Amino acid sequence: MGEKTFADKAGAIPVPATAPTPSTRRRVTVKRLLTVSAIGIAVHLLLHSPSASFFARDHKKGKPLTGKAAEKVFLSVPDETACKETSRHYTSKPHPAGSENDLSTAVDFLHFLQTELGVPPPPVDPIFAAGSPESQRATLSIPHTHTAQAWIDKYYPVMNTPLDRAVQALDDEGNVIWDADLTEHTDDTDPEAGKYYDFVPAFHGLSKGGDVAGKLVYANYGLKEDYDALLAKGVNLTGSIILARYGGNFRGLKVKGAQEVGAAGILIYSDTRDDGSVTEANGYKPYPYGPARSPTSVQRGSVQFISMYPGDPTTPGYASYENVTRTEGKNIPSIPSLPFSSANAAKLLELCEKSGSVRLLNNVDTRVMPIWNTMAVIPGYITDEVLIIGNHRDAWVMGASDPTSGTATIAETIRGLGVLMRKGWKPLRTIVLASWDAEEYGLIGSTEWGEDFADFIDKHVVAYLNLDSSGSGSRWSAKGSPLLANFIQQTAKEIPHPTKEGRTLWDAQADSGEFFGAREDGEVVVDMESTNMESSSASSSVGRIGVASSDGGFGTTSSDAVYHYHSVYDSEHWMEQYGDPGFFRHVAVAKHLGLQILRLSSDLILPFNTTFYTQEIERYLDGVEALNSITSLDVDLAPLRQSIHNLQAVSLALDYEKFKAEKELVEVVQKWKKAGSKLKKLKHKLRRAYCKLQKKLGHPCKSHELEHHRHPGSKVGRIGRFPAWQEEQGLDLEMLYGVALQAGFDRPLRGCKKAGVPRLPIFELGKAVKRVRAVNKKLIAFERGFISEDGIPEREWFKHLGVAPGKWLGYGATTLPALTEAITIEGNVTLAQYEAGRLKALLDALAENLRV
Repeated sequence: MGEKTFADKAGAIPVPATAPTPSTRRRVTVKRLLTVSAIGIAVHLLLHSPSASFFARDHKKGKPLTGKAAEKVFLSVPDETACKETSRHYTSKPHPAGSENDLSTAVDFLHFLQTELGVPPPPVDPIFAAGSPESQRATLSIPHTHTAQAWIDKYYPVMNTPLDRAVQALDDEGNVIWDADLTEHTDDTDPEAGKYYDFVPAFHGLSKGGDVAGKLVYANYGLKEDYDALLAKGVNLTGSIILARYGGNFRGLKVKGAQEVGAAGILIYSDTRDDGSVTEANGYKPYPYGPARSPTSVQRGSVQFISMYPGDPTTPGYASYENVTRTEGKNIPSIPSLPFSSANAAKLLELCEKSGSVRLLNNVDTRVMPIWNTMAVIPGYITDEVLIIGNHRDAWVMGASDPTSGTATIAETIRGLGVLMRKGWKPLRTIVLASWDAEEYGLIGSTEWGEDFADFIDKHVVAYLNLDSSGSGSRWSAKGSPLLANFIQQTAKEIPHPTKEGRTLWDAQADSGEFFGAREDGEVVVDMESTNMESSSASSSVGRIGVASSDGGFGTTSSDAVYHYHSVYDSEHWMEQYGDPGFFRHVAVAKHLGLQILRLSSDLILPFNTTFYTQEIERYLDGVEALNSITSLDVDLAPLRQSIHNLQAVSLALDYEKFKAEKELVEVVQKWKKAGSKLKKLKHKLRRAYCKLQKKLGHPCKSHELEHHRHPGSKVGRIGRFPAWQEEQGLDLEMLYGVALQAGFDRPLRGCKKAGVPRLPIFELGKAVKRVRAVNKKLIAFERGFISEDGIPEREWFKHLGVAPGKWLGYGATTLPALTEAITIEGNVTLAQYEAGRLKALLDALAENLRV
């Protein structure tokens, strides 16, 4: 064997190598590939995991629009010029309920909703006959609706229109000595009034037709106590023609009082004594040449007995479908009536002061007439909790203030919501928008819809915000359920005063007009019909079903230009000259309404104050005790007061649960959000490591590929038992995501329905959401707790024992109505004690329902 070389010798230093051996190279390559693969798989799993998909940011859309950011965007939208244009459009012609012009406004509003809410218009306008499958489906599908919708429901109530009318003064032989001119005369100083001065003749909606004559008797306001006072003086009212002035109660109850004392008919006039300082006697010119009342103005309006029940008189408690079985209306007059001007009233009193009589002719065409409610839906993340916003659209003539100021205002609110929707905003709760019809005949449109879908409302509706008139004067006011009182105040304090810098909308409660002067008798009675919440379409929601409701806007004062309520002079010219020049008040109300909508639809915990409500109930009882003490009745109210105290204690516990439930949910979401941030950081680290290794291998790092979602068609397996648990709990991913957004989560939903949800927080989140939902359910149930199926005696349609239209007030609200009227009207201690017990039982049951 030959001699070994130096390299072969043991312990010798090996020859330096210039390249790895094949085996070494293979090992390094495999190691690197395994490392890259591991990182790649990790990155892929991370990026395409449920957690990563849920927490991923959509850089194109940015943060979802919620909370204060959404409010800021909304408040920038309502605009005086746009509001004025809407007002001019709807006041361009008379549009009383059931007319062709009324249908035209319904369709116009439908098209407006479709445009602003992004609803694709179908080839044929969706106008559905009430009771049809299409109409039923449109409303009943709302809890399952995920895209904006708009349609019109067509109901068929009984209403009437005027034919022949006359008021004549007769001498003792029955000869006509004076024939009243019943027309509202004007000229082209007011263009619309000048054109349409006799388009809708002066008459009363749902009035009785007839031709009667009798001695004229002046009855002041036609209140029950006015009639009682006349009878106490020995005045014979049988067969008489009553002359009463507007104010103090609903006009229909003036007629009811007159027929109950045996009168043959009644004339109701607008008295300049109720116009405050703005009168011709104080040097102000009459409209249209100045701010005082036109001497020929009349107040049209329904004379339905609204405190018995509202809506179609022939279908009490059920909807007025076209071919429905009808009853004889029990809440409409049996004697004729007409509205009268102040000038005519003065002349008639003068002529009939010593002798003679009066003839009253009122022929009307009473029939089934179509009306049209225009509806729309903005779906929320929680589709089975619904907030309704409503305004009536029909007017007696042009209706610049009532209702068009409300329509123009709510249009600005809707425009703001539309802008938010186009920016990606979505409410937590579903919003329903309603443009009601035939409110002027007796809240018909809203009542028929409420009777049609009573179960839906009871199950799903959390609150109702109404807006009939936003501008007829200088003073702002709001009415509503005590549940909403603090909420209304808080939001009003966040809206700037429409005309005075440094003040708020809330401060406008103390505002007055600019017309002052000495008054001869100092007598001013504000017409309750134009100021009280019960005049609104909220009546059926509150009084029959128990939905927390509110209404608000700017109304008239004794120093404002006279508001010609339900007259041809409620025109665009009057509005722009006197009612709200510049439309600043309209827009302030639009902003306030929108702020309420945003918070009611998206606050985690509904902003209902049950404790304040319980305190109000005790104050109501204080009032009843005061009435009890000045009568000979001896009603024991101590057990009822104890039940109120018990309810107050339970409500305080609920207040604490509200706080804890929201706190828990926010903490879960913040934990979730923090977990998402950690995942994001880990993703970036893995991406950098992946790219670094790719570069070492000589491959470019296409980092954008890592941002892609999974390939089309890829599947994600079921995550534990979430799908089954989700169904059991009544929760879904979109609801959870929407709640998370309102709780502080700030990332858009990207493919979450397909990708699933984070593994660990989901059950914790679901539990917290369920707790919040349970609290909200109790809050919603509070107003429902005052509903008695037996209703209020003699007017059982109204079932709310906490508040209802007063039996002899109509629009004016009476608190604890059944108990109060048992004392004040019936004077019956047995009945009063029964009503106290009935109310106590409701409060005890409510306390149990609220208990946590």
